[in-house]
Amino acid sequence: MSAIRVLHGSPDDGELAALVAVLQAARTRRRGAPERSAWGDPAWRAREVRPAPGAWRMSGLPR
Repeated sequence: MSAIRVLHGSPDDGELAALVAVLQAARTRRRGAPERSAWGDPAWRAREVRPAPGAWRMSGLPR
């Protein structure tokens, strides 16, 4: 990210934080939506689950 230089006035910390937040949001919007992680991928819900024989019994056993 580029440096920000204040040319006029003396903004306090809150005003600078608000400015940086707005600039960051505009930059993110310009780049597009962030990539979806595998956790949010609907393809994971569409896969077929085939448990192995005895898997239900094994799921309750301690490791």
